[in-house]
Amino acid sequence: MQQDPAALRAHLQGEMGVITWPELQTHFARGALLAVTDSLDLLDVAMALVRDDRDTVEDWLRSGTLRQPGIEHARDWETRRPRFQAVVVAPWVLVKESAH
Repeated sequence: MQQDPAALRAHLQGEMGVITWPELQTHFARGALLAVTDSLDLLDVAMALVRDDRDTVEDWLRSGTLRQPGIEHARDWETRRPRFQAVVVAPWVLVKESAH
């Protein structure tokens, strides 16, 4: 069943929340974390994953604007303790560092 894009976006926006690195460590350890850079909108990425827009997601992965964070990211986040906007699009947890 195809879901209305506006309704889907509203649902995903309602599921978004703020989370800290300690809360994300388990997801990082199991390889389920995807980091979104500042050039992308977190909801746009979530929408692309839900809609299985493989071409767009692959382009983002190739360009590095969407990536599975590595150990260097984990060390940086452990040191800085940033806050993240996050949304779950199973099996992934999408995160983007908060500006605040």
